[in-house]
Amino acid sequence: MGLEKADDAGAYRLTDELAVVQTVDFITPIVDDPYDFGMIAAANSLSDVYAMGGKPITAMNIVCFPSKTMDISILKQILSGALANMQEAEVTLVGGHSVQDDELKYGLSVTGIIHPQRVVTKSGARIGDKLILTKPLGTGIISTALKGGLANSKTIVRLTSVLSTLNKKASELMISVNAHACTDITGFGFLGHACEMALNSEVAIEIYSSMVPIFSEAPDFTRMGLNPKALHSNKEFCSNKIESAGKVDDWLLDILFDPQTSGGLLISVSPQVVDTLLINLQEAGYKESAIIGAVVNEPRGKIILL
Repeated sequence: MGLEKADDAGAYRLTDELAVVQTVDFITPIVDDPYDFGMIAAANSLSDVYAMGGKPITAMNIVCFPSKTMDISILKQILSGALANMQEAEVTLVGGHSVQDDELKYGLSVTGIIHPQRVVTKSGARIGDKLILTKPLGTGIISTALKGGLANSKTIVRLTSVLSTLNKKASELMISVNAHACTDITGFGFLGHACEMALNSEVAIEIYSSMVPIFSEAPDFTRMGLNPKALHSNKEFCSNKIESAGKVDDWLLDILFDPQTSGGLLISVSPQVVDTLLINLQEAGYKESAIIGAVVNEPRGKIILL
């Protein structure tokens, strides 16, 4: 399982009962604190394995570091933060590679394991399913505000807490109720990744726009024009797949297209177990998890905003 339908990670069957799941991701700093950045980057890299329902077991560091202009102590803090999240994930760091670069970048190459018959993909959403989102949206917009010096300390603390939270428990909980499909929300934004699920599953998806969890600070920042460039790229990429059945404010549409880092899981699950899953997610610490949509028959490959 690899390039054919562009799932979140690759999967390779070793035996009838064991497959490896592989992914790689690295990012530029989204917060100022090096330790926090390391935690966020590690959570972001591990997320694709969780989205597939896999268990990450090993990781390798990917480091691009401006050693001529930045003190090596900063890199040590980044690696310490990342290692803390790897330890929480029960992942073993087995190596890595570093290069000199003018721009700081950090991430992981991750290997996980899964039963070949239990891989969760973007292609399994079924008509009648309900959709749960496990983390709030707006991280790209808030990060842009942070870089402009407009985000206060309370906002930064909350952003860091959400982004450094692993999708580990959310993945385990969705597996326990036999979720039909899943993807994690990252660079293509919520609507971009929802479009991928609709296209791959050959269904349509209805989104309850007012139910989507967002950072409370994001509306004001997006109204101020503090939108990352990738937000506009995301709009261009999939606007033709979006239909609106009602009035959706421009600021909310921007947040739905906002590129995320270490975002939550978008889970498609049977309506018979959706309430159970939601309660379990909230009890596990994903307090803002919400039922945000449903899978319908037509128009296939489209997203309908309600």
